[in-house]
Amino acid sequence: MARSADYVRNKLEGTGRALPLVSFPLSLGYEAVVRLRNSCYDKKFLHAQKLPLPVISVGNLTLGGTGKTPAVIMLARLLKERGYRPAVVSRGYGGRNRGAVTVVSDGGRIGATSEEAGDEPVLIAESLENMPVVTARRRVDAGQAVLRNLEADLLILDDAFQHRSLFRDVDIVLVDGDRPFGNGCIVPGGMLREPPAGIRRAHLIIVTDAPPGFDAGEIERVAPDIPIFMAQRRVEDILDCSDGTARSPEFLRNKRVAAFAGIAFPRRFRDTLLPWCGSLEAFFSFSDHHVYDERDIREIRAADADVIVTTEKDGVRLRRFPEFYRSLRLLRIGMHIIPSPEELMTTLFEKLRQ
Repeated sequence: MARSADYVRNKLEGTGRALPLVSFPLSLGYEAVVRLRNSCYDKKFLHAQKLPLPVISVGNLTLGGTGKTPAVIMLARLLKERGYRPAVVSRGYGGRNRGAVTVVSDGGRIGATSEEAGDEPVLIAESLENMPVVTARRRVDAGQAVLRNLEADLLILDDAFQHRSLFRDVDIVLVDGDRPFGNGCIVPGGMLREPPAGIRRAHLIIVTDAPPGFDAGEIERVAPDIPIFMAQRRVEDILDCSDGTARSPEFLRNKRVAAFAGIAFPRRFRDTLLPWCGSLEAFFSFSDHHVYDERDIREIRAADADVIVTTEKDGVRLRRFPEFYRSLRLLRIGMHIIPSPEELMTTLFEKLRQ
């Protein structure tokens, strides 16, 4: 599936070879399985387990690229500002603790590495001081661990829209403003995890990084009665990994920059970085959750540049190469509701009370 996803990402970004024709019959087969599974939950043949505290899921319909991680961080902070004590639950994709409950943070101390728990949970834990973060393949196991051992009065599920075995009070679905439903096909023929109609299960929709003049009609035709909010990812600062200091992105204005990213859509990171650079001398694209090795590092270092810039997620993965890590600058990006989060939070609390 990972190779198929990379094929599709490349095609959507205008790079790489065409998808093999065999992918489309495979998409039809996978779609049939997804529809059957969703039908079993909708008709109560399968049941979601309910935990004794409010649960909010943040997810999407596609294979990454909509900003779930910054959205989870933003939502957790907004809830904490309003008196809640949230904990974040994630699958821990890419970590070697396959399936096991892992306490990434107990709300005071980081207790797992990205190799153990995955890059995104560690990044979330480091971004959210004093908030628990727990991973497990079965989110219900992670949620029960929070209830038993940690202090929280609300759970945020990271990337759980399709994980229907755990009941959630509110489903927030993120949609890419550039391509809301991709090419309309299920993986491996497209980027969709399930048919577009699945978005009707959402309670709130957040459209991320919509271009000027964005028309929400494509989404409204599929999900006409669901509140839609707009959000933009913005550059916050540049983190110097040698000493932990944060700088204005203006720091890059007169620099020759080399950059790299191993995320869902590396080109989007490049486009975000470009306006800040004096010149972008080289850019290296890797697959999402790429495991870096010495060869990758040599290739990146060979670029003729004053500064090497990457994403926060990639920085988390590269700490096992301390010397290289200290040479990096991390472009830190935050999610912001446009024009403000107040209406979103009012609607969210209304949904929680229902």
